[in-house]
Amino acid sequence: MPQFDDRLLTKRVVESFSQTPNERQRFLMVELVITLHDFVRRTDLTFEEWSSAIDFLTRTGQKCTPTRQEFILLSDVLGVSMLVDAINHREREGATGTTVLGPFYVGEHKEVPNGSDISTGLSGKPMFVCARVTAPDGAPVANAIADIWHADDEGFYDTQKPSHATGNGSLRARFRTDAGGRLAFRTILPCSYPIPTDGPVGELIRASSRHAMRPAHVHFLVNAEGFEPLVTHVFLEGDDYLDSDVVFGVKEELVCKAERNDGAVMPDGRKASGPWYRMTYDFRVRPGTGHVPQPLAAGTD
Repeated sequence: MPQFDDRLLTKRVVESFSQTPNERQRFLMVELVITLHDFVRRTDLTFEEWSSAIDFLTRTGQKCTPTRQEFILLSDVLGVSMLVDAINHREREGATGTTVLGPFYVGEHKEVPNGSDISTGLSGKPMFVCARVTAPDGAPVANAIADIWHADDEGFYDTQKPSHATGNGSLRARFRTDAGGRLAFRTILPCSYPIPTDGPVGELIRASSRHAMRPAHVHFLVNAEGFEPLVTHVFLEGDDYLDSDVVFGVKEELVCKAERNDGAVMPDGRKASGPWYRMTYDFRVRPGTGHVPQPLAAGTD
């Protein structure tokens, strides 16, 4: 039995993964062990601190439900989600920037016709969204599928409300582009909102004296045959939290002005009962392939 040495401990733990059949898995575990052990050494981690960390992670897992994914939220506020996104989308020349999927994606949405109102029965300022999907050279991409979802004018997603349990989803739908790559729909103007703070991630935010706000945005997941899937947001210009998004997801090119209109008729020819807003954005998708994101088994809301 050799004399104990903490450096030798790390070496032996690393060696314990040497027979891992999957080369990538072996590499990741070795790097994780080295990094984690180095963190413990550099910080002189105490028993109490490590116990507190284990308790935090345990409670993070316990907070997850079919409609709540606290670990995604943790990844988001630590900037890990955006970092993983960044290193997997380094080459974006000519294509729209990507950002985090977020914890409120529920998988494939119900397809509805272009021009549909996805905010039926909800209060809020009317907004008409006109979007176009093109290749980097500007050629229209027909038959592209776009899942969209966003919060209401109080900052809540449908999955955060009891009505979602009955299948009454709102402010989320799937659209298909026409021959010109266009899609359009009616909705309401989203607002900035706080991420859920009633769990361990909220405790972390408060302990760090950080705010919990995300700037107003609409999520888009665009998928077309022959092109890489695009996961992104369109943020509303002028929002107070564009420069301090709690999940670090804002990119300048993704900020769009929702223009106020006082006309009596909206772009689809239907009458407006008062002022309304128009959001226009063109998405450029890269040729290639890729996997469309799916919710985790525990749910992503």
